[in-house]
Amino acid sequence: MSLTGGNRNDVTQLLPLLDKVPAVAGAVGRPRRRPDTLFADRGYDHDKYRRLLRERGIRPAIAERGQPHGTGLGTFRWVVERTISWLHGFRRLRIRWERRDDIHEAFLGLAICLITHRHVQRLC
Repeated sequence: MSLTGGNRNDVTQLLPLLDKVPAVAGAVGRPRRRPDTLFADRGYDHDKYRRLLRERGIRPAIAERGQPHGTGLGTFRWVVERTISWLHGFRRLRIRWERRDDIHEAFLGLAICLITHRHVQRLC
């Protein structure tokens, strides 16, 4: 994962993010290194990125600009939005005060551990 400034456009980090996806073990055979489908909002709506995703064997499910809602993308996206909301519950992560990215990523890791711990406690 690369840490970028807050004023960077998200779409510029799409391909580097896909390159960093770790192998996922599953059925017998070679581990999967990429998803079948990529769900994204209107900020990623550009023919260039759709083409690059298809070249990688990934089906783009990207909302189109100027089209009314109703594609069903929101049913998948709310999981990400909820997780970001949980991370913003940690004041230190809401506004990045750390100058060094390794320290910020360490606090991010701690926050994820705490969120996971709380979630597991609710299940038990």
